[in-house]
Amino acid sequence: MITIKKVETKADYKTFVKFPFQIYKDSKYWVPPIISQELATFDKEKNPIFNDAEATLFLAYKANKVVGRIAAIINWLEVKDQDLKKMRFGWFDFIDDLEVSKALLNEVYTIGKKHHLVYSEGPVGFSNLDKVGVMTEGYNNLSNMVTWYNHSYYVKHYEAHGFTVEKKYIESRFPFENVKPEFFYKAQELIKRRYKLRALDLKKTSEVMPYADKMFDLFNETYASLSSFVAITDIQKEYFKKKFISFINPEYIKFVVDSDDKLIAFAVVMPGFAEALQQINGKLFPLGFLKLLKAKKESKDVMFYLIGVHPDYQNKGVHAVIFNEYYNTFTERGIKMCYRTPELEDNEAIKKIWKHFSPEIYMRRCTFKKQL
Repeated sequence: MITIKKVETKADYKTFVKFPFQIYKDSKYWVPPIISQELATFDKEKNPIFNDAEATLFLAYKANKVVGRIAAIINWLEVKDQDLKKMRFGWFDFIDDLEVSKALLNEVYTIGKKHHLVYSEGPVGFSNLDKVGVMTEGYNNLSNMVTWYNHSYYVKHYEAHGFTVEKKYIESRFPFENVKPEFFYKAQELIKRRYKLRALDLKKTSEVMPYADKMFDLFNETYASLSSFVAITDIQKEYFKKKFISFINPEYIKFVVDSDDKLIAFAVVMPGFAEALQQINGKLFPLGFLKLLKAKKESKDVMFYLIGVHPDYQNKGVHAVIFNEYYNTFTERGIKMCYRTPELEDNEAIKKIWKHFSPEIYMRRCTFKKQL
């Protein structure tokens, strides 16, 4: 018999966050989250997303043992401002038992129907900066800190419960040696002269911060046309600055400005933390923080997290300026492998940007959708 419990106490939240450590304990490819960060994500006092969204978390029990979890999410900016009657769900993990996954999803359906929503989609987070999608290929590849890893049987569960594929994503990688400066060096010099642009050379986090708000504003402007995009609010900007910027080498954040110092392009690359996160197993103390700092300084892997160009400058080759800056930085640091976070499979513009580097698709994922 499956029992569903709503997460309410501090102990419940810890159980919710730690459940994946149970079902992936023998996996060589799963990358544990930082437990304290995961708990903060669901803390209404710490995460400003709860000003515009709500989440109800559930745990599934069988024979007094936790066997699954799910977060039922409503983003009210999406529902009210965009008139998307979507019931989100994420952090969906379960043992290979169809009754367990069914019971958890039923809680999502109940909340969605109560609020007169039309369909459910997942796995997704609160916003576009959260993790997205269930893996459908690439299970024998090391995951990372910005995506969910899952067992292959998850897909079978979605299909069995009547879900259909909604959005498809790909994750790619390429060795840094594939990057040939002749593809962009001359172009970026020409583009900078033609449009009177310059790249900022920032070495300290304190130098990055004054541009961070402008970066999030440009992020909103750049991605506004994508399906189900939800803009980042001013309050959320402060949260994301604290959550992400400290994890990123300042020289891995690139800004391009025009002659009036207006930000027209940005890119954010993260060091490869996967192996360090496996070593610390979710705990920052006593030595976890030091291992992350070591990875931040010494990792030879990088992950392209975000890239955005102002709509007025898109299709004008501005990405060549960004690539040139990264080429110089990565050469200095001896970077070996470059990874890209999930991108929509049908985003042809992105594919054109990366084609010269001969990227290899090594993971695929998707979100699933079902009418309520």
